[in-house]
Amino acid sequence: MRTDSIDLFCHCLPPRYCEAVDRLKERPFFMFDRARRMPVMAELGARFEIMDRFPGYRQVPCLASPPIEVIAGPETTPELARIGNDEVAEMVSRHPDRFPSFVATLPMNNPEAACAEAERAVRALGAAGVQVFSNVRGRPLDEPEYLAVFETMHGLGRPVWLHPARPITWPDYTNEELSKFDLWWALGWPHETAMAMGRLVFAGLFDRHPDLVVIAHHSGGTVPMMEGRLGPGLDQLGSRISPGQEHAVETSLSERPLDAFKRFWADTATFGSRAAIECGAAFFGLDRMVFATDMPFDPEGGPGYIRGTLEAVDGMDLTDAQRHGLLVGHAERLLKRSEPNGEG
Repeated sequence: MRTDSIDLFCHCLPPRYCEAVDRLKERPFFMFDRARRMPVMAELGARFEIMDRFPGYRQVPCLASPPIEVIAGPETTPELARIGNDEVAEMVSRHPDRFPSFVATLPMNNPEAACAEAERAVRALGAAGVQVFSNVRGRPLDEPEYLAVFETMHGLGRPVWLHPARPITWPDYTNEELSKFDLWWALGWPHETAMAMGRLVFAGLFDRHPDLVVIAHHSGGTVPMMEGRLGPGLDQLGSRISPGQEHAVETSLSERPLDAFKRFWADTATFGSRAAIECGAAFFGLDRMVFATDMPFDPEGGPGYIRGTLEAVDGMDLTDAQRHGLLVGHAERLLKRSEPNGEG
């Protein structure tokens, strides 16, 4: 099994950022406290010990959830984003052999500041791109103020990493107060990713920016399994509405919805499921898949998802060139955009 790879979707919570969250957060966040207790989130020695188990394995880290826009208000999140981005950029600059680049965090509840921070993170800090969550405190990404962030990233020539966000407080059924049995995460997050992708599709994002790279986490959520519904099914858009509901299907999209969905990129962060990776590759195309593990959220606290994802890729029926592209080459192509004379 080859382990030379670049992990494009893995997470960290460095110390100064955690201190800033403690100082600025508006209420406790169990998911944040759970994540920060993992030694590898903040301790580079612990992270390096795990990385060394996989020779040639490198990371392009981003901050772990929750989104900073649920941690603090719009007056505060720009400061939180700057602290986090500065600290991760410093970590990368000190260990370029471990971290080829990083993914910046944005204060999406302050869209003007988010655009400014994206510019700063890319131009001043050398970020490879930015991470955006699938909704902004429950609001969809296709609202004009949030689409401005995608416009900014297109202008910068950098990718957008799309991460799901859906809390336990979004119940599965209307007569309940909480989602049960972790289904908000296990099933809700893949669905949430797909919904965000759909809203961006029908907003005409790729009509305006066909070359914009948006990397959908977890192999594109449920999208790859829904090709029939997104193809012949959505070719009948508008046929299922009642009179007076026409506004619910109004779109400026100029291409077939299925073709627009296929413009996304996706990653291999499927917790070791080869079938899910193969499904994503069949839908988006292998040349739009990048290696990612979601490290360190496995039951072992770091190595499990790296090992499982590498094993899944190793088990796929790929040529040597295809396997190299999936593990390393596609990431290197995207990272060239963040170099001074890169494609961006």
